[in-house]
Amino acid sequence: MQKLEQTFRWFGPKDEVTLAAIKQTGATGIVTALHDIPCGEIWPEEQIRERKQTIATAGLTWSVIESINIHESIKTGAADRDHWIEKYITSLKNAAACGLKTVCYNFMPVLDWTRTDLDFRLDNDASALRYDATALAAFELFILKRENVEAEFNETEKRAAENYFRKLSPEEKQTLQQTIMAGLPGTDEVFTPDEFKVHLKKYEHVDASGLRENLAYFLQAIIPAAEAVGIKMCIHPDDPPFPILGLPRVVCNAEDLEYIVNAAPSPSNGITFCTGSLGANKANDLPAMLKQFGPHIHFLHLRNVKREPNGSFYEAEHLDGDNDMVSVMEQVILEQQRRLAEGREDVSIPMRPDHGHKILDDKNYNTYPGYSVIGRLKGLAELRGLELGLRKYLISSTGQRGNSH
Repeated sequence: MQKLEQTFRWFGPKDEVTLAAIKQTGATGIVTALHDIPCGEIWPEEQIRERKQTIATAGLTWSVIESINIHESIKTGAADRDHWIEKYITSLKNAAACGLKTVCYNFMPVLDWTRTDLDFRLDNDASALRYDATALAAFELFILKRENVEAEFNETEKRAAENYFRKLSPEEKQTLQQTIMAGLPGTDEVFTPDEFKVHLKKYEHVDASGLRENLAYFLQAIIPAAEAVGIKMCIHPDDPPFPILGLPRVVCNAEDLEYIVNAAPSPSNGITFCTGSLGANKANDLPAMLKQFGPHIHFLHLRNVKREPNGSFYEAEHLDGDNDMVSVMEQVILEQQRRLAEGREDVSIPMRPDHGHKILDDKNYNTYPGYSVIGRLKGLAELRGLELGLRKYLISSTGQRGNSH
């Protein structure tokens, strides 16, 4: 039985979630990056090998790089973007020389994933991540105060944001600011509003169309090099999957993904299918998207969200949110069956449980937001059981069922 490769994200030697702890979860693969290397700079082969050896010594495999981050000059289409693209290609070649073959990345401007609350308490007192549309509007209108921001909200939204902001203490306002302005995962970088406005200035002439063109330019430059060394690139969807903070988003739905895979057709130009990011938009039909883009999916982030009518959402239990994880997993297994029938080598798709709750002893550790060990272990166990049960069901069911997909 060809199962998914079970992986766990690790943020390196400073991560309080140790490799020894990860090994006890049952995961065999590690998803990590050289977070100490500045964005855009070349990953030295020696450092890649050293990190890979550290992981191997713990009895695990470095399965996926997440992420080799993309310099902002590439995203904005600046005059020096080719310089940074060449550095990116060198990092890919160095990674391939060390036997690493899957690279997850994103094309979100300035910030990575964005939340407004990193300690949202559920009924059972577990701690989850939350995106509150009203809280973000309050930040935009009364803290960031970017130019012409009022025009982006209707009167109801502005009143709600003002009422929300008035109730915040000075400490809560500071926490909100720091939560939204956090930089890249694995770093301690937090922008000030003034620093963020400097970055916004670089995007004043880059709308969604321009950002999409810059992404295509990047892909057309790097994908031939990636294919030559056997690397599979897999873009992560935007999180949340809609424009925020005056910045465009271009990896949000099926139309965006179709544009991306067609921008540089190649087995090396693929997708990280994140059910949480895509699932935050109720218009996205995740099982249908898995069926449509299955051959291009090189990596899976499996998590769930509970959506609210105004665009807010929080991270739910892995099997108990608004996303139909049973149908998602079924489509993943059917895609593996198709690959097996086609004789493809990449049948065991790496999968990791994403953004676990803080539960039990997790609260005693200072882990990166969303990356507790027990909460993710719980998610991995649930996903592992779901996968095993569905595989046995699909094997025992009639051939007509498999053909119906």
